[in-house]
Amino acid sequence: MISFLRHVFVDSWLGRVIAGLLFLAFVGWGVGDVLSNIGSERADVIVRVGGQTVTTEDFLSAVQNELQQVARQSGMTDPAQLPVATRRQAAEQVLQRLMMQSEITLSAERLGVTVPDDALRTEVFGLPAFKGPDGRFDRKLFDSRLQQIGMTEKRLLDLIRADLAVRALVEPLQNGARAPETMVRHVFDFDAQTRTIDLVRFPLTAQAVPTPDAAQLHRFYDNHSWLFQTPEYRHARIVVLSPDSVAQSVEIPDAELKRLYEAEAAKYNVPETRTVQIVTAPSQARAQAIADQWKAGAEWDRIQADAKDSATVQMDNVRQVGIPSVGLAKLVFAAPLANLQGPVQVDTGWVVFRVTLVTPPHVTTFDAARQELREQIAHGQAAELVGQRVQKLQDAIAGGGLDHIPDNLGAAAIAGTLNAQGMTQGGETAPIPASPALRKAIIEKVFSQAKGANPTLVQGPENGWYAVAVDSIIPAQVQPFDAAAAQVRAAWDDEARRHAANVAATALYVAAKDHGGVAAAAAAAGQPVEHPAPLARGQAVEGVPEELAQLAFRLDKTGQTMMLDGPDGFYVATLTAIIHPAPDKEAMRVGRIRSAMSQALADDIGMSYAAALQQVVKPKTNMSALKSALASVSGTGGAGETSP
Repeated sequence: MISFLRHVFVDSWLGRVIAGLLFLAFVGWGVGDVLSNIGSERADVIVRVGGQTVTTEDFLSAVQNELQQVARQSGMTDPAQLPVATRRQAAEQVLQRLMMQSEITLSAERLGVTVPDDALRTEVFGLPAFKGPDGRFDRKLFDSRLQQIGMTEKRLLDLIRADLAVRALVEPLQNGARAPETMVRHVFDFDAQTRTIDLVRFPLTAQAVPTPDAAQLHRFYDNHSWLFQTPEYRHARIVVLSPDSVAQSVEIPDAELKRLYEAEAAKYNVPETRTVQIVTAPSQARAQAIADQWKAGAEWDRIQADAKDSATVQMDNVRQVGIPSVGLAKLVFAAPLANLQGPVQVDTGWVVFRVTLVTPPHVTTFDAARQELREQIAHGQAAELVGQRVQKLQDAIAGGGLDHIPDNLGAAAIAGTLNAQGMTQGGETAPIPASPALRKAIIEKVFSQAKGANPTLVQGPENGWYAVAVDSIIPAQVQPFDAAAAQVRAAWDDEARRHAANVAATALYVAAKDHGGVAAAAAAAGQPVEHPAPLARGQAVEGVPEELAQLAFRLDKTGQTMMLDGPDGFYVATLTAIIHPAPDKEAMRVGRIRSAMSQALADDIGMSYAAALQQVVKPKTNMSALKSALASVSGTGGAGETSP
């Protein structure tokens, strides 16, 4: 698949279809506020480009995929941890990509780009989602997957045909894009540059502090009273409607569970697997020499290092059908554990191998898999059911508050006392039935809503809805000095240690600037100097805070000194060297940079083309649906509320 559709249009029609098939349902961050979206446009359409549309489901599914990628790049496991501004920016970029894709699809239609049936068939047969354990297209699996997500065969084929047409139109525009060598060199110089520093650290834990008298502690208590107050607590009633809560109420017939069990037979009926180390030699004599070395006690690493004229591979937990050579596969699965086998000739050449692990076949019965199957299907259906039940829940709240919620909606209810951190008065985590992102939104609502205010159904992150009623408030209050005496002493000690470290670090910093760096200044003061590994952009170095490394790359010449106030202490460092690697010594790195920049250039060409098409057919935006969808992504606004 061409890079433009893989990277720029991360969530193409085909990409969204396959994502849905793999996860059995589209998992979005909400279905948007379509209850009150009345107008000339369909309530679930965000943008229309000629006859092409971007629906709320399309948009939110694409945003979910994008946020997962952004979270991984930021080192996070949960997209909900991303800042609201980051989530909203990602959503806006996704919307722009989807509009561009719609423009190109429309252009392909106008230009009469057609997709032959043979090309369509080849594409479908090649999709991994429809391949059985033997690696071939499985019609039964194909029908099952479509049924699980509620999609017709015609709809799927139409989507894939449109995607192929778009690729045929865009690919010629991008072929041949290549980044200029001057630009590649500049990027390499920036990316490959490393720096070295001399470092002296002043950890807080190493600082000695005097013993305060009673007057000092009382004065500190008076000046920092906010540190010693009990938090505000609120008693609230909460109702949550989310895919997780709805999934608990979904009834799945056994027949449907069995269909899924059969469709995923490869998952629940695992044959014997083996881990095997294989050497394929160019001749019988060479294979025998390798076998003799192996029998003499050589480890696998040594065998691999010495057998440079042979092919070496370790296959972990491989099935018999996973070994390309049928003859070798039979030998491997007939061989005893740990015994060296060969040399023996197979269709790939002369081989020597050893089986290092045998995992017996494992069958998970239908009864054992029932709960997992149920959850899989229920969660696939829950996202759609949430949208269907929102209006009923809203009507129930309007008619009887939070005390008369019907049992058949799949809404979860809880009541209790908590603080703004979500903790109970007993110091435990309040058991709010919601995901971390939705939980955070609910707690914020509890502490922003007035006591006694009528509950209103609000849309939150991850397709969740909630309503809150605040019954009572226990205000925050400062603890008496005697009750907080231990906390006061600990806080006084912490501040005294930080002050002592600050004074010592500042003295060294001033001396280092006057005497040519921390090495000379620290030697005069008898302080140890560290010489960390070279710093590289975007790479962590043990013992060097990220903020200090960033400061080092802002300095323009060696000999300059910097100081950092970190959470665990102070750091003083002098830049000692700026190293510029030679491109001819880093050929692979230069190649990666050239490929990445050429890809980016190809993406820009595709985006420019799509942007130009927008001048031909102007997109029409349904602002009500768009605002609601963006609110669900950022976790603000919703039913009964207006996003800023």
